Amino acid sequence: MSYFVGTDVGGTFTDLWVAESAGGARVFKTPTTKDVLGGVIDGMRLAAEAYGVSFEQFCKGVERFGHGTTVGLNALLTGNAAKTAILTTTGFADTLEIGRMRRHTSGLNEIEATDSFLRGRNKPLVPRHLVIEIDERVDANGKIITSLDEAQARAALAALKPQSIEAVAVCTLFATVNPVHEKRLREIVASVLPGVFISLSHEISPNVGEYARMSTTAANAALGPLAGRYLSKLESTLREAGMACPVLMMTCAGGVLPTSVLNDRPAYALFSGPAAGVVGSLAMGARIGAVNVLTTDIGGTSFDVGVIANGRPVMRSDVSVAGADIRVHSIDVDSIGAGGGSIASVTPAGGLQVGPGSAGANPGPACYGRGGLEPTATDADLVLGVLNPANFIGGRMTLDIEAARRAINERVAKPLGLGLMEAAWGIRKILDSRMADLLRRMTIERGYDPRDFTLFANGGAGPSHAWVLAAELGLNSFVVPAAATAQSAFGTANSDLAFTTERPAYVRLQAGRAANEAEIARVVAGLDDALRDVRANLAAAGAGANVRIDRSAAIRFRGQTHHLDVPLDEGAFDAAAFKAATRKFGGMYDAMFGHGAAYSGAGHELLAVRATGTGSLPPPPLKMSGDALVAAGHRSVVFDDPAKAVETRIWRTTFPAPDARVDGPCIIEFPGQSAVVPPGGKARADDFGNLHIELAP
Repeated sequence: MSYFVGTDVGGTFTDLWVAESAGGARVFKTPTTKDVLGGVIDGMRLAAEAYGVSFEQFCKGVERFGHGTTVGLNALLTGNAAKTAILTTTGFADTLEIGRMRRHTSGLNEIEATDSFLRGRNKPLVPRHLVIEIDERVDANGKIITSLDEAQARAALAALKPQSIEAVAVCTLFATVNPVHEKRLREIVASVLPGVFISLSHEISPNVGEYARMSTTAANAALGPLAGRYLSKLESTLREAGMACPVLMMTCAGGVLPTSVLNDRPAYALFSGPAAGVVGSLAMGARIGAVNVLTTDIGGTSFDVGVIANGRPVMRSDVSVAGADIRVHSIDVDSIGAGGGSIASVTPAGGLQVGPGSAGANPGPACYGRGGLEPTATDADLVLGVLNPANFIGGRMTLDIEAARRAINERVAKPLGLGLMEAAWGIRKILDSRMADLLRRMTIERGYDPRDFTLFANGGAGPSHAWVLAAELGLNSFVVPAAATAQSAFGTANSDLAFTTERPAYVRLQAGRAANEAEIARVVAGLDDALRDVRANLAAAGAGANVRIDRSAAIRFRGQTHHLDVPLDEGAFDAAAFKAATRKFGGMYDAMFGHGAAYSGAGHELLAVRATGTGSLPPPPLKMSGDALVAAGHRSVVFDDPAKAVETRIWRTTFPAPDARVDGPCIIEFPGQSAVVPPGGKARADDFGNLHIELAP
């Protein structure tokens, strides 16, 4: 028997999704370990035991291994990335300090950002004393104004030797137009500091704007040694156990690539976990005919939302991590600190607050019995009857309901003068309201009507809260995927190969002026170079002849700071194609910011072009007959009124049989997730084990 394996390392649990060659699929969850690798191996051992084979036999049978991880993200957030130095043009060493005037608050949550003392602000990715100025200068047209002072560069690098530098980021001014000095600096760094990881800005982030280019290159350099060690150890451990296929790493843009292709660009996989969740929803949406999907994922520490419109994920050009704006093409997933581990507390003003602080995996919620004393959303769900204390994670973990009651009573109910159930219901109500606000921001505020979308409830806690979120958005139904608790892992095993390349191609047009031949040639050259790079990297990744390449351009109104990514039509790029792209930009601008917001009289700027290539991989087989829903008694559950618990039917399944139907109120317990069907609702299973839950009219 062969296996298709998808893995995702979250902040609390490590998830595995395994499909066997016969078409069956299973989900496995293990606690995330401090070294990350241990959780993945534990999950593989658990899967091997479930299939009745040894760990080595299971590894030998793995035909495909997809992987997503938070290793790099956590390293940047905690300051545990590799010790990095930056080489830059003389006069630009303060670029990271200055940023975009908001560097110290970029990425902070709503509480931290409104702190007038900015006590939560982030330090630069690289401290100022490790940013080294190098005498050289290239102008905006690529002309060398000041030749590289190689002797000075060698002396500056030699002075870094006592600092035990592990990585060097090279980011010189206008290197995207003429990278000759960056290329020479790589040779000098390699000779003076042999063995260090080196990142060049024109290769990692070839775009206009030195701040984003420098922060992206610095992040990539800082992650290089760490990601290299982790992925190398993961591959070697699995290879020694008999796994012959490569580890396919999920990227921020939503495709997988062999680690060999990503070795020099770990920043491309920074948000692999959230991206994988959207990819998993995209794959399942295609199977059930849903082209507009709202993907939600409620995990232990965060609530993630992505949008799939017309069969394509909505993308973004940069992300904010540890206070730095990092420019990598990514699936647009927004998050707030709202998950099962979100801590509930009473503010000094006497209000109830839930999140963004999290109890994490250790000690975790009070009900975990690991010494945690703070009440969390998981504790509230347990007290309200949503969760079964004896059947958490498929019975592999027993929850302490008395500890949950004590925590909520002592830290929330008593200080607010509420009863236990009122306090627990209040925790859930606040958490659901915060999550619904994020869904509205991702849809209504961007010109989408949520009623045109299918809501996918993913994550361990997603199926428990989706009925409230759907009602808040005006939806009459939602979908609980069979692999909801491990949807990101499902995504890593169901993704195609994909690679994205961006090239600078700056063109500035006043209103009414068409692009001239030289400007068109500049864009065409950038597109051709990007296409060559995409094809070469996909070929290196093992993509066959079935490769699809999409093109887009970063366009903004003249003088603006931000841009939109505009898809380019097929065919040759000429003056007519340029004009069509600006018209399309205007339509996108109106849709996002309101009718009439676009103002073509300002003129346009084209900043860069991008090519995204996809190489198809055969999807894992999914042919399951499913199991009958097993009645597992009743319990009292609080839905809308904390004073009126409802006697609720409990069902259990690992994979519901096609067309299985139950009426609410009921809770359907899967290993790792509990789907809530509220009073008046109905649930039906499809051919892939997904539950389609309809709310009461």
